Amino acid sequence: MANNKLFIQTLQGKKTERVPFWFMRQAGRYLPEYMALRKEAGSFLDLCYNPEFATEVTLQPIRRFNMDAAILFSDILVIPHALGQDLAFKVGEGPVLTPVDNLERLKALSIENLHKHLNPVYQTVTNLAEKLPNHVALVGFAGAPWTVATYMVNGKGSKDQAETRLMAYQDRETFQKLIDLLVLSTSEYLIKQVDHGAEALQIFDSWSGTLPADEFIKWCIDPVKQIVKNIREVHPHIPIIGFPKGAGAKIKNFVKKTKVDAVSIDTSTSTTWVRDVVQPICPVQGNLDPMLLVSGGVPLEKAVYHILDHLKAGPHVFNLGHGIIPQTPPENVKRVSDILLAYRK
Repeated sequence: MANNKLFIQTLQGKKTERVPFWFMRQAGRYLPEYMALRKEAGSFLDLCYNPEFATEVTLQPIRRFNMDAAILFSDILVIPHALGQDLAFKVGEGPVLTPVDNLERLKALSIENLHKHLNPVYQTVTNLAEKLPNHVALVGFAGAPWTVATYMVNGKGSKDQAETRLMAYQDRETFQKLIDLLVLSTSEYLIKQVDHGAEALQIFDSWSGTLPADEFIKWCIDPVKQIVKNIREVHPHIPIIGFPKGAGAKIKNFVKKTKVDAVSIDTSTSTTWVRDVVQPICPVQGNLDPMLLVSGGVPLEKAVYHILDHLKAGPHVFNLGHGIIPQTPPENVKRVSDILLAYRK
């Protein structure tokens, strides 16, 4: 079925007069209405698993800023939680999990209750498909296996993913089994999101930048390639965006090997290089520094126009190089939104 939404048209590589936009973590702690609902929900996980609340949180930035896409409000760690790994979000610490760092602990996980556990998320997708404005596309998402595994193995976030990298080197067979489980569960999860109304998907590999070249192929490219293949067997026309954060020059090979429809670019990547090397092979998304969205003023506006002007010759979705951070003033998001809605190629 044809989809005439600006965001979807751009992901399909079609020429558009205006650049569509949305922001990673556009629903979140920088909005006072989000904080009020988070308090009412009781905990972050309660918010994710409450379809009524998660729907409302997803809609909040759309009402304020009129983005072209809304991303489902959830978290990448609902997958390990659904597989049976203990998970809690602690104030000042972030996510805390019981580490899955050996074969015995891995065997305790099971895909059997995946969809039952994630049914509230699917209900949120259904709600959003019904409630979003007609011009706004719905983006489903999941974490890529490597990034999700870094939390599962270490039991929390880390700066260098050292524990996970060590396991991948020292116990390759067990780590491969963990990645295979994540490929299967993530594929099923994303397929279900499309079944319930998601119109595009994004796969976040937030920690792919810590992998050396050969390991990047094995633990980033190969798993995402298989997920894309699995999804396309069921939903051949769904646009899929890859986000290998920190991949740098490896982005080109990532796009070619995984066969994603578009790629999200982080802040560290030159827009000139993206224009010359990446845009000729696929649509691109990005890549404003989230700290500029905090600072505001002339530096913010200059950066927005720089990105727009550099990437206007090809298909481009304006976004950040990573997610909005909590101290972002909403008025700065509004200013960028106003620029983007007025800008014409």
